[in-house]
Order: sequence, then structure tokens, then C-alpha cells
Amino acid sequence: MKHLFFDWDGTLWDFNTNAGLALHDVFHRYDLLSKFENFEQFKTKFHYYNSTLWKLYSEAKITKQEVGVKRFALAFADVKLYDDEFSQLISSQYLQSMTLQTQLLPHAKEMVEYLCKKYNLHIITNGFSEVQFPKIEKSGLKHCFSEIITSEEAGALKPNAKIFELALSKTGANLANSIIIGDDLDADIKGAINFGMKNVFVNMNNLTHNYKTDFEISSLLELKQLF
Repeated sequence: MKHLFFDWDGTLWDFNTNAGLALHDVFHRYDLLSKFENFEQFKTKFHYYNSTLWKLYSEAKITKQEVGVKRFALAFADVKLYDDEFSQLISSQYLQSMTLQTQLLPHAKEMVEYLCKKYNLHIITNGFSEVQFPKIEKSGLKHCFSEIITSEEAGALKPNAKIFELALSKTGANLANSIIIGDDLDADIKGAINFGMKNVFVNMNNLTHNYKTDFEISSLLELKQLF
């Protein structure tokens, strides 16, 4: 194995913690407690609409701009707040706050720094480019990655083969010497299986599934045993 392709959000970067911090920031900055019962209600509604809209975005049924604004607009509509301009403001502030969050998942820094001495490391991410690049920069790990491949650059999101094709093209890698490491069964693992790429499923939540993964780990620390 020569090329290791990492997913970013949820695999190395602690999306749940960082998103919670960013949501908490806008919740208090814009006094959303006056609209919602509490922060948990706001967060629950946001995550519900975010996951729903991301699915539509992955199917090319809506734009990333619609994802960004509608996930807040729909959450606000649930509490009778109808203000498109305000939704756009919150969306912008949320994305800005996301770029400032730096919490990594356990052992992410240790493993990336260990592996980059032995392999060519890259990132394949479905996140918005203007958000992902600052996040990776602030993580302190950017120097370990040779290439960062985004869905926007590829014009398609994982599991679409286009993003995997671009990854191989940009890095000079091939299926025989490549493997993807990710936490998302549909985007990372299904995408890799369909493309013919070896995969490592990072199953930190011990999910039950029927995918035929090449490797499965519950902690990033286990990567040292694989590589």
C-alpha cells in the first residue's frame, strides 16, 4: 500500500463536537433562546434538516447554497420564524464558526503523523471547499497531506465514482496501491466498494451493518496494526 485516502469530517475531525460548538455560538450570539425552548431543541431541528438536505444535495437535487440556508430556515419555520435574510445571516456565521473549530477525534493527530512518515496521505471530502480548507489548515495536520480532493472540485459527492477517479488522477495512485479510510458507510465504504478500492471502516459507534468491508476498526489507534 502506498496511498492512504482519509475522509475528514467524522473520521479525523470531530464533526459532532465542532458542529455543536458552532451551533452554540450562533444560538447565543443571536439570542435564539427567545425563539426556541432551549439549545437542544435548536440543535435537534438543525441536525434533522441538515441530514435531510445533505441527502438531496448528494443526489444533485439541490445546491449547496440551498443546503446552507434551508437547514436553518426550516428549523426557524418550525418555531414560526420566517425570515430569509436572518437565515442567510445565521448560515454565514455558522460556517465561519465551523472554520474556527479544531477538535480532532481521539488519536487522529498521533496516527496521521505516524502514517505520513510511511505513506502518501490524502483527503477526500464531501464538505464545502471554503469551509474544509480552513478546517484542515487549523487542525495542524495539513502538512501531512499531499492532496485534498473535494466534491466541489470533482463535481460529484462520494459515493459517486467521479470523486474517486479524480483522487487517483491527482495523486498518481491506482487501485492496487490505494485504500480509503472513512466513517460513513454510504459515502466512504459503499463508494470504495463500488469503485473497487480497498477500504477501512472507522466504526467508532459500533454500528451494525451488512457491508463487506476490507477492514473495520473501532479506534484510529488500530491503524497502527494495519499499516
